Amino acid sequence: MDTVLKLEPTANGKPRISIYQPEQEGLIFPEMPDFTSFEQERQYRKQHLVAACRAFAAHSLDYGFAGHLTVRDPEFPELYWTNPMAVHFSKVKLSNLILADHQGKVVQGEYAINRAGFVLHAAVHEEHPDIVAMCHAHTIYGGAWAATGRPLLPITQDAAVFFEDHVVITAEAGAVAVETKAGNSVCGSFKNVRAAIHQNHGLLTASRHSIDEAAFWFIALERCCQQQLLIEAAGIEPKLVTPERARYSRENVGSPYIGWLHFQALYDKIATEQPDMFS
Repeated sequence: MDTVLKLEPTANGKPRISIYQPEQEGLIFPEMPDFTSFEQERQYRKQHLVAACRAFAAHSLDYGFAGHLTVRDPEFPELYWTNPMAVHFSKVKLSNLILADHQGKVVQGEYAINRAGFVLHAAVHEEHPDIVAMCHAHTIYGGAWAATGRPLLPITQDAAVFFEDHVVITAEAGAVAVETKAGNSVCGSFKNVRAAIHQNHGLLTASRHSIDEAAFWFIALERCCQQQLLIEAAGIEPKLVTPERARYSRENVGSPYIGWLHFQALYDKIATEQPDMFS
């Protein structure tokens, strides 16, 4: 079985990178934008960062001030945009985002930075220049599954997205990440993976593509943890997706593009219902 489907180009000759892209021209379908300036791309990234925060609120992924989402600035990649400290995910908007460097200094914005967010995210961003965005939150099911110190099993097509593409991190397990060494002990684990289960802590996702992808796969990962816990509670041995089929599903419904595409439905809903996010 081929891992990735071979796709014919669209009717106008443009390459198709996913089976989900329509072959027929003229249909309404989300398109990845082309940017003509850093300012345009920066605005796009900031808007989608805000939407990601609000999507986390909508999925009840909040826990006090815990949780941090970051995306690199397109012009100054040594800087990243993030949500402000002690502002609920549902209240994050363009005007209260902050821009910080890898040393945790706020270079634009009025709010303080989340110390734990800086320690973890800055270390990963600095060691992996290809990583564009990261997400972390203290969630119910992700936290519960993280306590087992085990990777997720390919129990569904959705879970297959993370097959051989996530790690369990045991370093600094359970210790709040407020010292720089905590970030340094975690960042090396993100080489060539999209997600991590930090033992006794919770979930983290990273994207080489977009904040959209990182946010959606975080939501998906939390859901997979919930499903895994339900099966464990039932005490019934699950039928696993075979490695070959899990890889096939991961490559065709778990690509960075598909993560971005999934998030567009959330973005459109949030942007329509919560226009204050643009203020």
